[in-house]
Amino acid sequence: MSALIESAPGYGPGRTLPLRVELVRQLKRRRTLAMGVVLAVLPFVLIVAFAVGGTPGSRSGRVTLMDTATASAANFAATSLFVSAGFLLVVPVALFCGDTVASEASWASLRYLLAAPVPRGRLLLSKLTVALGMSAAAMVLLPLVALAAGTAAYGWGPLELPTGGALSTSDAVPRLALVVAFVFVSQLVTAGLAFWLSTKTDAPLGAVGGAVGLTIIGNVLDQVEALGTWRDFLPAHWQFAWADALQPQLEWGGMLKGSAVSVAYALVLFALAFRGFSRKDIVS
Repeated sequence: MSALIESAPGYGPGRTLPLRVELVRQLKRRRTLAMGVVLAVLPFVLIVAFAVGGTPGSRSGRVTLMDTATASAANFAATSLFVSAGFLLVVPVALFCGDTVASEASWASLRYLLAAPVPRGRLLLSKLTVALGMSAAAMVLLPLVALAAGTAAYGWGPLELPTGGALSTSDAVPRLALVVAFVFVSQLVTAGLAFWLSTKTDAPLGAVGGAVGLTIIGNVLDQVEALGTWRDFLPAHWQFAWADALQPQLEWGGMLKGSAVSVAYALVLFALAFRGFSRKDIVS
């Protein structure tokens, strides 16, 4: 049967389910709009919180990133990333990567896509590419809105560092871009978990919730100091290594180790997803 399909006039596996088609389908989903609104609103919620609670300041004698939040737009953007990187930014990654295949199965449309016929590897690759692209867009949206809102609220200026000193605006923007890039790479583990679970279940909520839950478990395990150096193999152990980018001298060590751990886990999980889906009996 597959030989007849491949020899059919005009049929080309590489032309099935183009990325633009999958992208438009996902952008039209209400959950995409809802997640975009949540991320875009967060900076304004923080501005209101600072206006109500007053200018943040050190209460323990130790200056943190939160204490410098209102110093400039760059500081406000960095603070927005700090308060959201641990959990909030996990949600869009788990949602976009965990919902993508499982939702097709829950709608009973997955078998019709494969009967189109779209090769299984092609279908997964298209969905994964779009899901990762939308996850990256979500992480870029938050600091961009924070920079715009922070400029209106606190003005444009250098990035004041908690350790002392400041980065000029010409240096601050590339450093913030590096922070966003590292946060995205560190979330590849969640993306891999969500995508793998999405190929194993017909329940989108199960895939999304499972990825978020396992990510939380990783964060909890990282707090167990009795694990010692074993924590170095936990992706959560390196999730805030991007703070090294907000130093007078850029430090790469922590971010490189964290990226290596995250990419290694993600590649294994993506491989499991493709391998398992290629052998799965699709009945929905």
